[in-house]
Amino acid sequence: MNSLLRVGNGAFKATISRGFATAAFPDRKVTVLGAAGGIGQPLALLLKLNPYVTELALYDIAGTPGVAADLSHINSKSRVKGYAGEEELGEALKGSDVIIIPAGVPRKPGMTRDDLFKINAGIVRSLAEACAKHAPGAILNIISNPVNSTVPIATEVLKKAGVHDPRKVLGVTMLDVVRAKTFYAEKAGVDVAKVEVPVVGGHAGITILPLFSQALPTPNADLSPADVDALTKRTQEGGTEVVQAKAGKGSATLSMAYAGALMADACLRGLNGDSDVVECAYVESSVTELPFFASKILLGRNGVEEVYGLGELNDYERAGLKALMPELQASIDKGVKFVSDN
Repeated sequence: MNSLLRVGNGAFKATISRGFATAAFPDRKVTVLGAAGGIGQPLALLLKLNPYVTELALYDIAGTPGVAADLSHINSKSRVKGYAGEEELGEALKGSDVIIIPAGVPRKPGMTRDDLFKINAGIVRSLAEACAKHAPGAILNIISNPVNSTVPIATEVLKKAGVHDPRKVLGVTMLDVVRAKTFYAEKAGVDVAKVEVPVVGGHAGITILPLFSQALPTPNADLSPADVDALTKRTQEGGTEVVQAKAGKGSATLSMAYAGALMADACLRGLNGDSDVVECAYVESSVTELPFFASKILLGRNGVEEVYGLGELNDYERAGLKALMPELQASIDKGVKFVSDN
């Protein structure tokens, strides 16, 4: 799971300082839908620094020309253009290789991910319809919450449009992985840059299941069952931790942008033919009886090339898996029903 965006990666630090003018990669267009928002702006910045991005299209209902002008002064090779308003959406999407969708309202204090559904479901449906029309072959990275429902919504929209490819619709659960790695590294006393922790299930509350028994490297300090339980719960409630800390003034925007940039980078590396690009994402799956499930995936030239099984789970993880299934199923059903009813 190597990446130019990984913390501590010397290559990434060096290229920030000297620019990417000499990088030689295939031309790739990346579009961000919701690029003027709290996640969209830092995400766009990180994508501007990515050597795989040749053209960066930024779309939102307003404000994106200014964001694009600001980013265009940065010393990297990608061309940036801002698109504002529904009439420019099609042009923003045309020719895209990867489309990232952070559009929607953020979570506020006291608001659950389910509360977000009422607003964000309609936004994702409309944007998915536009993607189906203007960029049917692109890989979609869906960040808009609740991901457990918005990915099924996008899938149903693409099916109705006749352009559905399950290999190209991904729910971005990378932030759960980022958190699990950080919390694990701190507790185990290991270098976070060398840590891997698979996170499976979904992207909300108890549906988030970090598999600390499969963490690498093996910790040099034994973690007690209480430690593992605390790490699991903190990973599951990481979003709430940030919302409360910001005291009503925002949600997890910067860490989500970082996680979104990692996932986009992985997709681009897969498209470019890099081998062994393995990350965790929420995708159509037969790993469990649920139609969608987050687990390790192999990314390649066609998007998701393989969905991996869960591996060996311990008793704690098996109990967590059993507990998350009904809630995740309900969220999936809710997304499918939304498209059916509308």
